[in-house]
Amino acid sequence: MKARTVLFLLCALCAAACGLGPAEDVYPGAPVVLISIDTLRSDRLPVYGYGGVETPAIDALRADAILFERAYCHYPLTLPSHASILTGLLPTEHGVRDNVGYRLDTSSIPFLPRFYRERGYRTAGAVSAYILRGDTGIGDGFDFYEDSLTLRGGVSLGENQRPGSETARRAIAWLEEAAGDPFFLFVHVYEPHTPYSPPEPFASRYRDEPYDGEVAASDAVVGELVAALKRLGVYDRAVVALLSDHGEGLSDHGEIEHGILLYREVLQVPLLLKLPGSRHGGASVAAPAQLVDLAPTLMALAGAPAQERTTLLDLLAGAAPPRAVYAETYYPRIHLGWSDLASLLDGDLHYLEGPAPELYDLAADPAEKTNVLAERRGEYRDLRDRLAAMRTELEAPAQVDAETRERLAALGYLGTAVTVDDGPLPDPKAHLHVLSDLMAASRYQVQRDFSRAIATFRQVLAEQPNLVDAWENLAQCLHQVSRYEEAAAAYEKALELSRGADHVALGAARLFLEMERYGDARGHAELALATNPAAAHLMLARVAFYQDDLERAEAEAQRSLEARSNTAAPHVVLAQVAGERGELAAAAEHVERAEREEAKRQAGEVTPGLHYVKGNLEARLGNAEAAEASFREEIRHHPSDTRAYSELALLLALDGRPQEAVAALREMVETNQAPAAYAAAVETLRVLGDPRSAAGLLGVALKRYPGNPKLTALLSEGS
Repeated sequence: MKARTVLFLLCALCAAACGLGPAEDVYPGAPVVLISIDTLRSDRLPVYGYGGVETPAIDALRADAILFERAYCHYPLTLPSHASILTGLLPTEHGVRDNVGYRLDTSSIPFLPRFYRERGYRTAGAVSAYILRGDTGIGDGFDFYEDSLTLRGGVSLGENQRPGSETARRAIAWLEEAAGDPFFLFVHVYEPHTPYSPPEPFASRYRDEPYDGEVAASDAVVGELVAALKRLGVYDRAVVALLSDHGEGLSDHGEIEHGILLYREVLQVPLLLKLPGSRHGGASVAAPAQLVDLAPTLMALAGAPAQERTTLLDLLAGAAPPRAVYAETYYPRIHLGWSDLASLLDGDLHYLEGPAPELYDLAADPAEKTNVLAERRGEYRDLRDRLAAMRTELEAPAQVDAETRERLAALGYLGTAVTVDDGPLPDPKAHLHVLSDLMAASRYQVQRDFSRAIATFRQVLAEQPNLVDAWENLAQCLHQVSRYEEAAAAYEKALELSRGADHVALGAARLFLEMERYGDARGHAELALATNPAAAHLMLARVAFYQDDLERAEAEAQRSLEARSNTAAPHVVLAQVAGERGELAAAAEHVERAEREEAKRQAGEVTPGLHYVKGNLEARLGNAEAAEASFREEIRHHPSDTRAYSELALLLALDGRPQEAVAALREMVETNQAPAAYAAAVETLRVLGDPRSAAGLLGVALKRYPGNPKLTALLSEGS
């Protein structure tokens, strides 16, 4: 018998004698709950020694669970990391290399939801961020996947999120019905991802450390989930895994957030595993663990045949062979035109590969401040060669979908993205100062100080012309101030650099819809059909409606419902279609269905246009009081939508309240401070029969926005 085999058998016998053997930990049919807390550093939790925040729920879970002291992710972005968590595969194997432009193909790879469903489990997922919507492939294999987040224009992709408490509420509602059966439940909590804006009481309690406040808020969500499991009699017999997909820079190496660098603060994550009966509860494992270890572990716990993959229980038993932990990020290459980075962590050595390679000894230097590469050349060369053998070529986002490439070409986007070309690219570490300027521009954008935001984005792009996100955000700001042609040019650049990213294409479609360039709006919406069919069909429905093609608008809205059946927005379009046809009863039914969907969301975003459409319907039915309330509700939730102000002003004028009508128009202009708002107010004043006030307001608008095409056109119409 070979010495290695003898050694393995001796280790297994020893582990069994100690009560830690993996073979003893098999629980077929046990409920499985996977809780992912986005962007949570392990060293910002009390169970890992941090004293700056209170997390009673995670502390209590830790007492019943195995804690892995050094667990690492493989990609500091949400979608690629969750693809690894649910498949047990590295990004080099599953192929998802960014949050956008990639879809996880689960048809021929291990995938936890499918694994459980094939064994008779009920499967459910509930996520808190648009990035993890089911269209990405993450939702495949689930019987129920709750991702009803509407893509909002004018904000970054990462800000399309909802509170974890809302996601937990929906997951618990599913649990109420499924608790008696074997089930797999995946719950994703987006706190403490930026923007750090914890709810009370955590906002006040952690006023000086809002990141910690969001950590405390996420702990409260964990507490809600665990309390529900206990109330339903599930907790004691369940497998519960708690982890994070990646950490957060918090300026330790100059990066405030994550995605660009690969230092320990963004790679090391919390990982807890609770077994039925709290077996091994309170144990700790010092050996390095990886997020790709979770899927084979959960499969083994369910009784799947042994695989040649390390499990977390192998680490617990001390039966795992030594291995290195791989990580990569292509975010700087895809989004910023900078070099991609990769790393290999072997024992206490952490090698980071890039234009300026680095090597750190984590035992002596856990903060990674002293690069020891020059002193340890032999170890550097060994790690470099091993890392090179693990890496695979980047498949550019647009290459995932040939149809998208064809649609881009049809729209005239023939350029290739510098961000994914071969050849030497700038070192991200040398350009981190750009990120502070980008964040400043983003703050101006959130504050609706669009002139400063535009100037700052342009300043950044003058130095770094390949920053996709900056071009997209610049386009959004230009759109807000009705500088349509400039916005279109910025979207064109963003689309070329991103090779047709769906959220960029949909932003451009919104712009072209407002410009009444319906063919362009339709063409850009079609770019998103492959990767985001629900939003793409919804945009196509809106385009068709504005073109008075009611049949097509209805069909596209129905397709949007089929792609994701639990959103209110398609029903809003269907209500508009029915209203145009004079089918007021059908319109009312769609409004009611949209409101039922809204009621499920509670703390979620209120669907744009819902209360506006409802107000129009109520006005047509002669209920002026209800219509006024609906228009005001639309304004409260969506103050940048000028339609509700104009309709409210008309309604008030018809009701003999001219001063209130003027006040509504004044509020619209003062709130939005954009050419579109001035134009809407001028048009409404003309309809109200007050050309003098309209002319005066138009004069003020033209002084503020000289040469604006919409305002200039109104001047011609009024002469």
